[in-house]
Amino acid sequence: MRGVAVLCIVGAALAGCSSGKNQAAQVAEGGERISCALAGAGEFTQDCSVDRSQVDGKLTLVVRHPDGSFRRFTVVSDGRGVVVADGADQAKAVVQGDKLAVAVADDRYLFPATVKAKAADAGK
Repeated sequence: MRGVAVLCIVGAALAGCSSGKNQAAQVAEGGERISCALAGAGEFTQDCSVDRSQVDGKLTLVVRHPDGSFRRFTVVSDGRGVVVADGADQAKAVVQGDKLAVAVADDRYLFPATVKAKAADAGK
């Protein structure tokens, strides 16, 4: 029987989308930088930042865009990595080496991640 992998997010996550003019400065001031390609852009840049917090006992990642908008993600341990915390769009995530590539609508993000075997499968 093949082991089921659990994805552990090291750096960030995604979710619903909101915006705010005063939040644009927060990208420059804080949070961990991640690569993003926004609004259908073909190239990734280091223009997004991620803030982590606990919401209802779950790790929540807020990805801040340079224009002040943001997406919130909840980290899940069912193999998907992250899910959108709010909003109508769904996140599509794929492990690419040491990154979790996440797409929501026309936005794409690369989160640092590691893949670990479940404890029950370790040693098989």
